[in-house]
Amino acid sequence: MRYLHFLPAFAPGLALCAAAVSASQGVLPLTAPVPGGVAIVCVGRAPGPAPQVAFDGQRVLVARVGDVWHAVVGLPLALRPGAHELSVLDGETSVRTIRFDVGSRKYETQHLVLADRRQVDPAPEDLRRIAREQEALARAFSTFSDAATDSLAFALPSEGRISSSFGLRRILNNEPRQPHSGLDIAAPAGTPIAAPAAGTVIETGDYFFNGLTVLLDHGQGMITMYNHLSQIDVAKGARVARGERIGAVGQTGRVTGPHLHWSVSLNNARVDPALFLSSEARKQDLAGLRPAALGGAPAESAPVRCSE
Repeated sequence: MRYLHFLPAFAPGLALCAAAVSASQGVLPLTAPVPGGVAIVCVGRAPGPAPQVAFDGQRVLVARVGDVWHAVVGLPLALRPGAHELSVLDGETSVRTIRFDVGSRKYETQHLVLADRRQVDPAPEDLRRIAREQEALARAFSTFSDAATDSLAFALPSEGRISSSFGLRRILNNEPRQPHSGLDIAAPAGTPIAAPAAGTVIETGDYFFNGLTVLLDHGQGMITMYNHLSQIDVAKGARVARGERIGAVGQTGRVTGPHLHWSVSLNNARVDPALFLSSEARKQDLAGLRPAALGGAPAESAPVRCSE
């Protein structure tokens, strides 16, 4: 179901949550209210019905922890730091806004050299293909389904070494490109890729930059993407369980070697996947899996507090 925008009307509302609960509890991701991170905002009290929440015209995932509803807000890498607002719809007519603050985060720079010049400067026919593919991806990332999420604590989708963290400012053949919108896991071609949580396959394809690709809808605007596969083992529309194989690591599309590019999108904003990893997953490679949105610091969390 696509979200229909509702008009905000200011009210003081609830304050920003002090912190996310521990990822090991499998409820909320780590909080990192910076561009490319996640803000956790208290939006209401349970057991009343979950409010509908929107940010920048996109529906936002809402999760319950104890007696509190929390908006789990994806923050785009291009978002300006400072004060921002959520629109909250209670019932059918009562609308209010909640302010929250976004800090700044400077990500590192990565220089890459590609031998295939066409992957840096595509030909005109390639640009037409890329435009079509971007439209398909935009539709997938803007999907919002009312289905409840299986969990917000993800397993790693593949074994391997973290070769590129989220948010890196990419320089390809000395030419600036878009920041890195996912987490790269280097592994031999053919290494299995498994769904990190239950979901529905909403798109598959062979893309100019992304190579063989699978996108999963986990519910409430949570979409994950898997790029550069050597093979796809699921069909569009299929329901997959946590841990079910969806493909294998490869080096299709724009790559310098075999690896999995894994993206996590919330309310159509690509965010740091490491924020969603369970504590068990982070222990597999502590240094490599420290969220870039937290500055690479050890992942810490604290009890949720919500004031009215």
